[in-house]
Amino acid sequence: MSGYVVLGIAYGVLARDMGLTTAQGVGMSVIVYAGSLQFVLISLLSGGASLLTVALTSLLVNARHLFYGISMIERYRDAGIAKPYMIFTLTDETYSLVCSVPDDIPKEKRIPYCFFVSAFDHCWWVAGGVVGCLLGSAVNFSTEGLDFALTALFITVMTGQWLDHKDHRPALTGAAASLVCLMIFGSDAFLIPSMIAIAALLLILRPFIEGRAAE
Repeated sequence: MSGYVVLGIAYGVLARDMGLTTAQGVGMSVIVYAGSLQFVLISLLSGGASLLTVALTSLLVNARHLFYGISMIERYRDAGIAKPYMIFTLTDETYSLVCSVPDDIPKEKRIPYCFFVSAFDHCWWVAGGVVGCLLGSAVNFSTEGLDFALTALFITVMTGQWLDHKDHRPALTGAAASLVCLMIFGSDAFLIPSMIAIAALLLILRPFIEGRAAE
């Protein structure tokens, strides 16, 4: 709640500051529901970007969700009518929670747990967007630095994952692959290559990592 509401407020304020109406800002939170993409979209929409530019940017920014979805295929297989909504709401922070369900939750209750985590996160994000849009329309102040809230939240999620797991090799592998791709492709084009590299490396190293974890 704390992460989604604060980040949602920052998004809502920026959306209003860049010329979107409250209805447009809140509607984007409900339908698009992608934090990093929404921050990018308000700049594209306010700048008059073409539909093709918006579509390609959306694909690139959200490409990581493909990897999230692939890793959740088995876990969501028996989700029934809730599956489409759970797929739609599989954002970064939600993924970090549903991929590490607490051991004290019985197997038969894990799908409901994942569903309600997804639903509550969606509600908190929309609530933050509503507050931010209303605040942005009522109060005039500098929005410089608000977009860093997204980076701060990613750092918080990563820190939590690091502290919760003793085996840091997957995280270090991802960091190393991302750094190499950043150096090769640059900051504007490294996301997709780094995701592909991370997936390939983890698939190759999976037997070794799981074998050591079992010991």
